[in-house]
Amino acid sequence: MKQSHTKNKSNNQTTDSLTLVVKKREIFGKKLNAVRAQNMLPANIFGENFKSQAVTVAFKDFIKIFKKAGETQIVTLTLDNQKLPVLIKNVQYHPVSGLILHIDLRKVDLTKQIETEVPVKLIGESPAVGQNKGILLTLAESVMVEALPQAIPTAIEVNITYLKELHDEITVKDLPTSADYVFKDDGEKVIVRISEHKEESIETQVVAPE
Repeated sequence: MKQSHTKNKSNNQTTDSLTLVVKKREIFGKKLNAVRAQNMLPANIFGENFKSQAVTVAFKDFIKIFKKAGETQIVTLTLDNQKLPVLIKNVQYHPVSGLILHIDLRKVDLTKQIETEVPVKLIGESPAVGQNKGILLTLAESVMVEALPQAIPTAIEVNITYLKELHDEITVKDLPTSADYVFKDDGEKVIVRISEHKEESIETQVVAPE
């Protein structure tokens, strides 16, 4: 079910507007709670041909940037006198409070293509759902793309207006192509599908005669 070409959201933020100041960290393990108590967030910078570095970043500054950049846009770190382009990765949350506990920052080479996950965004309305023929199942929340770091789209748009009948589906091979990136997932990977309604089982209670 090939989709007509639609423009996916591109990386239109400049790296100058997405900057974070980080500081080297010498505290690890259980002592990190003291760091978090000071509204600082522990993080690790990692990357190809880069020695992993433990750092901290101001919590409020990170939240502000994370809302804009997500995990697909380049953020420029200032570490001492260095400027490091990174992608935010592996955001760890507390299972109860939901607060962010730790983040990884993937250093990238802006001249080399990388593979990374990009979230899927559903657009439009499915006629099959509107006509109550079935329910929409989202089977993949993201897809893997290969691109130059600054060409990574913020989201891959999936037009569900093509889903008109029961069992209709959209796979990776159905997605519009782009000159900026290529999909690395198997083309048969299903992103969304129209599935049958799940009928609620009703148990008939039989009262035995006395």
